[in-house]
Amino acid sequence: MISNKSKPSGFILHPYQQSAIDELFAKMQAARPSSRLLYQLPTGAGKTVIFSEIASRFILRYNTKVMVLTHRVELCKQTSATMKKVGIKNKVIDREFKSQKKNDRYSCFVAMVETLKNRIRSGEIRTDDIGLLIIDEAHHNSFHKLLKRFKNARVIGVTATPLSSDINLPMNKSYDELVLGESIASLVSQGFLARPKTLCYDVELNTLKTGLQGDFTQGSSDELYTSPPMLELLLNTYEAHSRGKKTLIFNNGIFASRAVCKYFEDAGYTIKHLDNHTSPSDRADILHWFKKTRGAILTSVSLLTTGFDEPAVQTVILNRATTSLTLYHQMIGRASRKLPHKKTFNIIDLGNNVERFGAWEAEIDWKLVFERPEAYYQAMHSRSEYEAHHIPLHLKELFPNSRQVSFDVQQAYYKALDMQKKPKTVVQASIRQHALMVLENSQSVAEAHALIEKLDKEILWRVKQYGKCLGRVTKNYLNWLEEDYKSKLRFLIEKLFVRKNLRDPALVTALSA
Repeated sequence: MISNKSKPSGFILHPYQQSAIDELFAKMQAARPSSRLLYQLPTGAGKTVIFSEIASRFILRYNTKVMVLTHRVELCKQTSATMKKVGIKNKVIDREFKSQKKNDRYSCFVAMVETLKNRIRSGEIRTDDIGLLIIDEAHHNSFHKLLKRFKNARVIGVTATPLSSDINLPMNKSYDELVLGESIASLVSQGFLARPKTLCYDVELNTLKTGLQGDFTQGSSDELYTSPPMLELLLNTYEAHSRGKKTLIFNNGIFASRAVCKYFEDAGYTIKHLDNHTSPSDRADILHWFKKTRGAILTSVSLLTTGFDEPAVQTVILNRATTSLTLYHQMIGRASRKLPHKKTFNIIDLGNNVERFGAWEAEIDWKLVFERPEAYYQAMHSRSEYEAHHIPLHLKELFPNSRQVSFDVQQAYYKALDMQKKPKTVVQASIRQHALMVLENSQSVAEAHALIEKLDKEILWRVKQYGKCLGRVTKNYLNWLEEDYKSKLRFLIEKLFVRKNLRDPALVTALSA
């Protein structure tokens, strides 16, 4: 172990960081030579410092080389600089890098995935003498294809969210064990991270559409977040809670981010926009401006979720909805670092993300997420699909006397299971709710049957949601269920109209039960 005293240029480690280094190194030594450990620690808590110290200790103990993989140029540079502070002579594998033979004096290399893959293929990089492979932001599945190249190396992946960005490549298939670091709540209570002030606004998301991966599409997000009401809401919330504070605004699409930029400029604010089409030189200029300008506002398209470090950020505005737990934590993490003059920061949520994921600082069972990622993906996909379910305005207009025209099939299903009820009670409850809607908005059985026909698409959607809750069901079963649903709804309506004509006072109570 290299002590801080013998290394004046190194870091003074916090207790939780020293504990993590000791635990990871001990586990690495005890495991087989090709072991793979995954370490989880919140954004802003110093993952780079921890794995740099581990690399330093590993080089001294085993006298072998270390490779660090990142997925962005900025992370390469930051990692290389941090490792130099620890005392590790390292080399970034970039365009100017010639061959490993000419760089044998280096004990550590830092590389991006694609660059390294090309250099390995051309024979400019050997992997057989790498004893430790460290993967930063390990949840990115782009690293997966390179793991088999390092047959003699122990592997340590680090991430704030041990959930793969690809459902088909779960992290528990690439790593043997998850090692948990300090939680967000603990780091906040100990004063290592800033304390969040969360402000949530209930936004109607039923115009959003979900893509193949289950997240909300860029096109539908652009349409919603460039609408005059949403732009006005964004500006009003900024003026109410963040005027004069260094602010990051995260959007889902370039069109929305540019619209935000223009809207704020028209309101008299100095603001700049960044996206992945911004040239490297312009991007450097904009980030320099943001760093040096007090109260600067920067709007972007998820470009600054990693590889960007500006501790002075005081507010993050989530001007988008997402189903990605990783992205949610990355966006908020941009403002979580604590400074002597900054003990708190603002989270302004305009996408119902806090409702979807829970508070940023809330405890998460990362072990369960790591071991059963498919359950998490399924729950989140169902949730996003429900949020994006659009009940047309004309349908709502057909039921003006009904306070509620929606029904959360998934929520009802899991509630029934918790209460040890049979799944079919969910369908029964949905039929009762539709019956109440029809009864409240018709004066005769004929009118009621006409309204039932208008519910065809909504009934089909609920039946499909129920089928997804059950798991694998056949198309024939869903077709039968749809017809059975309509048949029982018509029968119930006819029965209820008889009771209604008899002025039964218990009618509405029975339906609402």
